Amino acid sequence: MIKRFSRLMVTTLIGIGPLSAAEKHAVRPPDGFVALFNGVDLAGWKGLVGNPETRGKMTAKELAAAQEKANERMREHWRVIDGALEYDGRGKNTTLNLCTEKDYGDFELHLDWRILKGGDSGIYLRGSPQVQIWDTAFEPYWKNGADKGSGAIWNNRKHPRFPLVHADKPAGEWNTFHIRMIGDRVTIRLNGKPVTDNVVMENFWDRKKPIYPRGPIELQNHGNVIRFRNIFIREIHKKP
Repeated sequence: MIKRFSRLMVTTLIGIGPLSAAEKHAVRPPDGFVALFNGVDLAGWKGLVGNPETRGKMTAKELAAAQEKANERMREHWRVIDGALEYDGRGKNTTLNLCTEKDYGDFELHLDWRILKGGDSGIYLRGSPQVQIWDTAFEPYWKNGADKGSGAIWNNRKHPRFPLVHADKPAGEWNTFHIRMIGDRVTIRLNGKPVTDNVVMENFWDRKKPIYPRGPIELQNHGNVIRFRNIFIREIHKKP
């Protein structure tokens, strides 16, 4: 009986086989959210072409050609490692930002990020910079406010640009953002702590204009190795 049971178990296990990459790194969005990253490949993402202002001046043909080149450059540096999106840290060209193929208006965004020593990065909302990420213990960055923490809208001039509290984990550990954007106002929690509270996000590309009503989510590189995972979004639709 024991031998028969053992053969049955072996046959069953052989029949199951190893988990596929999709099964091993399967993402499970919270209720009401959808995954922007499938944990396996770069589906749903593209390279960065210019900025919202310059893209708006391109013809459809010009934009398509530029997008093809941007995608080629992006694939040279962005890859999927252990269920996370990773930038390889080569170069300091911010045109290598990774962008969602889809544009978003009002939303809630959840994502995990991990930088290494000396890391500097950010999240662009609707194609505009940026929710700041950096190694807050790296002293050369303190002159720019890194000691105050990540999670603030760093490019603001008139409205608050630094976080309410320092909530970062040490470089090399995973951190979690929860970002809510309604109209031009942004609220952010970092590792469960409020760091930005209903702050107006200014339009970096044209400060005479309000922030764009729609645009992509972008993952910025600044020449450092950085990883992102568990990227989930919930669109918030205004009632008619």
